Amino acid sequence: MSTPPPARNVFNEPLVPCSFQPLTGYFRDGCCRTTNEDSGTHVICAVMTDDFLRFSASKGNDLSTPIPEFGFPGLKPGDQWCLCVMRWVEALSEGMAPLVVLESTSYHALDTVALEVLQLYDYRKQ
Repeated sequence: MSTPPPARNVFNEPLVPCSFQPLTGYFRDGCCRTTNEDSGTHVICAVMTDDFLRFSASKGNDLSTPIPEFGFPGLKPGDQWCLCVMRWVEALSEGMAPLVVLESTSYHALDTVALEVLQLYDYRKQ
């Protein structure tokens, strides 16, 4: 069995880790990689804000509250986290989309969001 190719980012370059503190990613390896089993498609590396965290909680996904039994510290503004692409799109449509770390966002995000849209939310340009 051959090794799968390395994960790629939206620039078709090697995917840069999103966060180790807190540890993120569908595989909890720090990277916004995905697989067919990842029904949420956790591919956008986003920089958390108060507004987005409140938005996410209002949609039933409280990312701020720690869940120690699962090793989840709870997120705070400034933390980077692999978001489900559809949650980011939903936040975008309501004016709450967080900034994005493009080097750490999987090319799979481009199946749903145009690169030009993601570039408008590039954290380096804010």
